[in-house]
Amino acid sequence: MSAVFFTFPQIDPIIFSIGPISLRWYGLMYLIAFGLAWWLANRAAKKPASGWTEQQVSDLLFIGFLGVILGGRIGYVLFYQFDLFLAEPLYLFKIWTGGMSFHGGLLGVLVAMAWFAKRNNKAYLQLGDFVAPLIPLGLAAGRLGNFINAELWGRPTDVPWAVLFPAAGPLPRHPSQLYEFALEGLVLFALIMLYRRFNPPAGSLGGLFLAGYGIARFFVEFYREPDQHLGVLSAGMSMGQWLSLPMIIVGFGIIVYANWNSNKPQQRESTL
Repeated sequence: MSAVFFTFPQIDPIIFSIGPISLRWYGLMYLIAFGLAWWLANRAAKKPASGWTEQQVSDLLFIGFLGVILGGRIGYVLFYQFDLFLAEPLYLFKIWTGGMSFHGGLLGVLVAMAWFAKRNNKAYLQLGDFVAPLIPLGLAAGRLGNFINAELWGRPTDVPWAVLFPAAGPLPRHPSQLYEFALEGLVLFALIMLYRRFNPPAGSLGGLFLAGYGIARFFVEFYREPDQHLGVLSAGMSMGQWLSLPMIIVGFGIIVYANWNSNKPQQRESTL
């Protein structure tokens, strides 16, 4: 291996503290993600005949945020720490120990969307089109937070851009957090916005998000270090890859259904 690699600096996870209240880098990324979603959603809602009010946007973001937090925690415990949960059920509530799952958070958001759609008389697939562009930039912020925290690093490598993470041992590793930042965040957002220009049928943007994220995550998992207590599972795939497969299948299924059903008259919600 090459003798010269970038050594990740020791960065305090706490940006500043005021009394007992501390702002952490990862918390800041959550705030940035929420702020970006709020700005994009309100930008779409203000378009003529959007069918959205500012109150509906606020309600959607609030219930969606709850879905992310609750679903993310429950998903992490069930997908990644199920044995620990069986031994100690109260572990589910020990959120201060850390642990969030994107796939669990996604399920939480999907449930929250179903509740919101029924309460506000919104078509579920159209609601998915409205929500899809709001997520990737938030994911990008979250992955940047992972990088700053020097966590969820990649597998050992000797590529020129490899990084020596302090807690990962002496071997240089793929900065897989930045791969996810680019693919799950920036590239996926650009694809959704580009696809939107072709005025695709209702449901297509939501389907593209599911399939696009699933493909990006499945690919990056080849370079990301598997969870130590799980390792590589059956068929040589990680838990992240197994959880991403249904997203890819369902996402493409929605796109196919949306295009097959596009000959029926329907009016989509305004998007970004």
